[in-house]
Amino acid sequence: MAGRRRGAEAGEGFDSFSHNEFMPELPEVEVTRQGIDEPLRGARVLGVRLGKPLRWPLGCRKGRLLGTEVGPVARRGKYLWLPLSRQGEPAGGLLMHLGMSGSLALLGSAGAPGPHDHFDLATDRGTLRLTDPRRFGAVVYAPGLDQPPADRLLARLGAEPFDTAFGADTFHRALRQRRAPIKTVLLAGEVVVGAGNIYACEALHEAGIHPMTRSDRISGPRAAALLEAVRRTLARALALGGSTLRDFSDVHGASGAYQAEAGVYGRAGEPCRRCGRPVRRVVQAGRSTYYCAGCQRR
Repeated sequence: MAGRRRGAEAGEGFDSFSHNEFMPELPEVEVTRQGIDEPLRGARVLGVRLGKPLRWPLGCRKGRLLGTEVGPVARRGKYLWLPLSRQGEPAGGLLMHLGMSGSLALLGSAGAPGPHDHFDLATDRGTLRLTDPRRFGAVVYAPGLDQPPADRLLARLGAEPFDTAFGADTFHRALRQRRAPIKTVLLAGEVVVGAGNIYACEALHEAGIHPMTRSDRISGPRAAALLEAVRRTLARALALGGSTLRDFSDVHGASGAYQAEAGVYGRAGEPCRRCGRPVRRVVQAGRSTYYCAGCQRR
């Protein structure tokens, strides 16, 4: 992974983020979006500061951003999109990713950057600062979401979990086309985005599906139950401000609280909150998977 980061820092193309034990997922990114959207709407960009190289280069001269105004902040999967305009005309935007350890803060008085503060967007409404100890995050300029490099980065993302047009039948058909374990399919984000490691474990537990069950062997009713479990899990995490296991905090510095309610994640050896049997931990595709053998039978 370190080798791939060095290549990316040299500008040798764009690829997808790999997984870590914990990284900001959809709830954490949506909490961040909600925190910066209204305060930054109409904000005028006064300056840009780049620290140490992030996963990919900015992709434009810093001066190109000066004088632009920030529009409504959007989210696609775990990416944030800050659209920019100049004198009322579209002027591209910034695609942001928090990587494995990143967080954004909107600061009224930014102060001197610390060793892990690698990007500042100074505006007349405050400074948006990206802090990322591991530097797998990214801030990339694109002329539009449908143009490079944004289009390539977003091309393989699955449906948004709360999209009303994404129904159980569509979800089931997509699962039947994949033979990998269901936990791995959820993490890939190519069917539905947002079910990161914590939330995939929790949703599978709620739906009573073993994480190693092959995706194409899940029945229609079980697929429908899983989709609803994913939605309920993510909605609950959003209501609690996401999860904080290591570095994540919202734009005001507050930590998420979902991890305190987790049914299985991080609870290996502890009793299942439903049946009392010990929660188990296995490793799938380099990620810890937590499940209850009593509630989630193959």
